[in-house]
Amino acid sequence: MKAVLALVWKDLIVELRAREFIGSMVLFALITIVTLNFAFDLSGAGREESGAGGLWIAFLFASVLGVGRSFAVERDRGTLEGLGLLPVPGGTLFLGKFLSNALFLLLVQLVSLPVFALLYTLPALRPMAILFVVVGNLGLAALGTLFSALSASSRSRELLMPLLLFPLALPIVIGCVRATTMVYTGDGGETWPWFNLLAAFDVMFIAVAYAVFDFVLEE
Repeated sequence: MKAVLALVWKDLIVELRAREFIGSMVLFALITIVTLNFAFDLSGAGREESGAGGLWIAFLFASVLGVGRSFAVERDRGTLEGLGLLPVPGGTLFLGKFLSNALFLLLVQLVSLPVFALLYTLPALRPMAILFVVVGNLGLAALGTLFSALSASSRSRELLMPLLLFPLALPIVIGCVRATTMVYTGDGGETWPWFNLLAAFDVMFIAVAYAVFDFVLEE
């Protein structure tokens, strides 16, 4: 865990100095939320479903923009080889990057949620709604970290990354949209099966990524 925390601290220091990820992710998420606010009919029935869908579309696209570039930036800087030479297993490197990406995405979500709640007049700041934001965040961060490493060496990584991420992230997005809609409509007590399903997806994605990350780095 000391090595994991050191990697997280390194990413935080680099982000504070370069400001490459969080600013662009926040701006992209806010633009998406504002644009979809004008695209959806939020005056009648179904506004909860539309609002939840718009929120998670913004989070998914922001994760591609930020988390998807985490290893590509390391390669462009020439530091990816140095990370591969660290005397730690590949799974440790994955955990460090995963926690960094989850933290960056969480900061974007914390900034976006008040704006979303104001524009859509939906209870996006309820504790249960925030819980599903965190659960969805972990799944997107795990998949994004894995596929960022897979696509980092490709010349067409900007195209390859969403092609890899979107199909596997679909269960997480669908589950979060359904659960968030229930919270917005006042059916929060019915969301626990969705929470269990999303938590199972998170555990599975994190475990698989941790197990295969040595092979990913070698390739």
